[in-house]
Amino acid sequence: MKRKFLFALYQSPRGKLLKALETQYLKRSITVSCKQQQLQVGGLGWEDDFIDFSLYRKYCIFDSHSCGSDNSLRVQGRAFSLPFQSETIDLAILPHILEFDHRRFETAREIARVLKPGGEVIIINFNPYSPSVRYQFILDRQWTHSWRSHFIRCNRIVDWLNVMNFEILSTAEFYLDSYQIRLGKCAFTPHTLLSNAYAIKAVKREYTVIPVGKVTHKKKELAAARNIIETSSKKEQHWTK
Repeated sequence: MKRKFLFALYQSPRGKLLKALETQYLKRSITVSCKQQQLQVGGLGWEDDFIDFSLYRKYCIFDSHSCGSDNSLRVQGRAFSLPFQSETIDLAILPHILEFDHRRFETAREIARVLKPGGEVIIINFNPYSPSVRYQFILDRQWTHSWRSHFIRCNRIVDWLNVMNFEILSTAEFYLDSYQIRLGKCAFTPHTLLSNAYAIKAVKREYTVIPVGKVTHKKKELAAARNIIETSSKKEQHWTK
C-alpha cells in the first residue's frame, strides 16, 4: 500500500503537527452547504476531526482500501474511474492522493468530470522542496519504493487545473507551527523551502461558446432609415399640398 508512507509520517512529531494544521485548514475551507454532495478521494481515518458527519450526511469517502471514518459513507474503488455521474459533486477533497496515484492525471480528469459547474476542489500535497519530507522519505524507504518520482510541484498542479478550466481561488503553505493562505496562484518564495506541504483550492468554470455568424443587423438599420426618410418626405408633400 503506497499510502503507508503517509500514515507513517503522521505518526512522527512533524507529521502530527502537519496533521493538526491540515485539520484546521480543512475546517476553514469546507464552506459548502451540508445538503450538498461532498466527495473525498483517499481516506485518512481522522475525518471526524474536520467534518461533522451528523450534519454532513452526504459526505462520501472514496478509497481503494475502504479507509476512512466509520461515521461516513465509504465507497471502495479506483480513483481514476469514479462510479459517479457527471456534474453531481459540489465539493471534492484530495488529501495526499495524487502523489501516490500512478494514474493521477486520469484521476484529476475524473474529478473535473464529476464536479458541477461552480463546484470546488481542494488538493493537498507534500512540498517536494521540503528537506523534512525528503528525510522522512529516506527513513521509510520500504513504504515508498514505488513513489520515488511522484513528488508534484504546486505550479504543475495549477497547470493541470488551468487546462481543465479551473480557476485558482487560493493556495496555502503548511509550516511547522502555522499555515499561510494566499489568494490566487502559487508564488515561489524563500519561505517555500521551509513548508512541509501545500494546498490548492479551485473552482470549476464552464464557459459557453457563442457562435459568430454573418452580421445582418446593418441591413435592417438601413431599411429602417429608408422608411423614416420615405415617411418624412410624404409628410412634407402632404403639408405642401
